[in-house]
Amino acid sequence: MQNERRDLSRREFIGRSASALAAAGALSAAAGVGAMGAAPAKKRVALVGTGSRGSATWGQNLIEGYGDLVEMVGLCDVNIKRARFARSIIPGNAPVFTDFDEMVRTTRPDAVIVTTVDALHERYVCRAMELGCDAISEKPLCTDAEQAQRIIDTRKRTGRRLDVTFNARYGMSTMKAKELLMEGAIGEIYSADYAEFLDLDHGASYFRRWHGLKQCSGTLLCHKASHHFDQLNWWLDARPVEISAFGDLKKYGRNGEFRHVNCRRCTFKNKCELYWDIMQNKRYVDLYVNCEDQDGYFRDACLYRRAINIYDTMSVQIRYDSGAIVTYSLNATSATEGQYIVFHGSKGRLELHNYDRRSWDVSPRSNVRLWRNFKDAEIVKLERRTVSGGHGGADTLIKDKLFKPGTEDQLAQRAGLEDGIMSSIIGIAAYTSIEQGRPVRVDELITL
Repeated sequence: MQNERRDLSRREFIGRSASALAAAGALSAAAGVGAMGAAPAKKRVALVGTGSRGSATWGQNLIEGYGDLVEMVGLCDVNIKRARFARSIIPGNAPVFTDFDEMVRTTRPDAVIVTTVDALHERYVCRAMELGCDAISEKPLCTDAEQAQRIIDTRKRTGRRLDVTFNARYGMSTMKAKELLMEGAIGEIYSADYAEFLDLDHGASYFRRWHGLKQCSGTLLCHKASHHFDQLNWWLDARPVEISAFGDLKKYGRNGEFRHVNCRRCTFKNKCELYWDIMQNKRYVDLYVNCEDQDGYFRDACLYRRAINIYDTMSVQIRYDSGAIVTYSLNATSATEGQYIVFHGSKGRLELHNYDRRSWDVSPRSNVRLWRNFKDAEIVKLERRTVSGGHGGADTLIKDKLFKPGTEDQLAQRAGLEDGIMSSIIGIAAYTSIEQGRPVRVDELITL
């Protein structure tokens, strides 16, 4: 078959590691300009990992929205049927591969976008750079300390560019908080409290997927909390030094009264409060259900299966080189969803409330309050965003910075190697602290 390459040995790797998901990709990060004002040459990008986010955000949506700047030259996934489906929705009819090296050598991309299972990000980021490409990775950049060090060393050795797509930097309240902290509205930051609540829809979904296996996701302290740890590092403009954490699995996995292989086949559908019918989502049927015969991966796996080995309830303390101390919590079993974030400083207090899903009306859904010492609270006005796209327009703003020449970056939102490493290393140190029952220093895990 034309436009297709196969190497089924990679399927075997995924099966043995129990991730049952994987992908490969490549993506370009800048646009060149021809002589005498000629139109910019299109950036040649390849994608590894053609699951939901890869095929949509970094595949279909990227080419439909930035096709004048970007060309998709290759798609890679260990599941050949999933890669074929991705090709059917991404403009350009890019060739599909199951062998990453073959894709890069055949298509010669400028950059590779990595949207695979988290535990494989490091493999493809490093290999892309070794093969002469820049790399763009979804978070988390890595899931253990050895991976982190290999990325650091490979980047130094190759000199290639690495971007990490932290869309949480682009929320309206997030950006306003950064502006206020940069201008010194609350003075020196003494401490911060960050509480993340995931409800029984969003939070539960991680335990149906490969994310419920530590060997695939590094736990939610890497997969989900990497967003929040990056925000904290960026807001504080500081590096983490020491981490201490607690975590437990309270609701999912072994805690279920009954279990089955997956929701579709379950004999307890009428009893399970978290039963989910994947057949109601055509995109998921095309991406996952119709591809199960290739790798055995169930997108609707039972969230009470005993193999689940991550936490649903977590608490982390972080000490920074600036002297700031952070208390962070993540709960994936909440009746509501949102965030509550507070900064305490020498000149005042800054507070963010983000209401994502509630059983009551909340307007506005995000608000920021500033208390200057000995003054009344100020409600900080948030501008209405006109940009559309995933994650409230954040995905569009990231793509602008990656692919549109001359895009401003006044808040330093474009994230690179150190940002990705420092976000991941907090999660890695946190789960290490939980497992070993002790505080963990960053400098015992990696050397930048």
